[in-house]
Amino acid sequence: MTATDPALTALAQGWCALSLLHGRIEAHIERALQSGHDLSVREYSLLDVLSRQHDGEGGHLQMKQVADAVVLSQSATTRLVTRLEDRGLLSRYLCPTDRRGIYTDVTEAGLNLLEEARPTNDTALRQALDEAAKNPELAPLVRAVETLRVPA
Repeated sequence: MTATDPALTALAQGWCALSLLHGRIEAHIERALQSGHDLSVREYSLLDVLSRQHDGEGGHLQMKQVADAVVLSQSATTRLVTRLEDRGLLSRYLCPTDRRGIYTDVTEAGLNLLEEARPTNDTALRQALDEAAKNPELAPLVRAVETLRVPA
């Protein structure tokens, strides 16, 4: 029998706790978005990311950038874009300066749905974090999430 490195064991336990926290939060938000707005977490995230694009320099995201932002493969992101386009929430068009590029924009209906869903997402996130904070193993992770700031 081999001895287990305590540092690796602690690392694995930390990873499991982080995975558990993520899963609980995502499941809670998923239920809220599905029941209130017929949106999945991934659909909401995609609409949110694409709504932040602009027409200025570097303002439109390439599909790889979008896929990275929503943590999906490019093919899964393309399928998700197609589903939302079929629902009238997104539109695609050729890049005016590079005919090989395709831009994806959120339609007016998509922006309206996103605005309606944003408070639901935010409330569900807060609820999930508050619930997780009651668990002593997850509380330090919740504090870390609450203190994170996105770099400007």
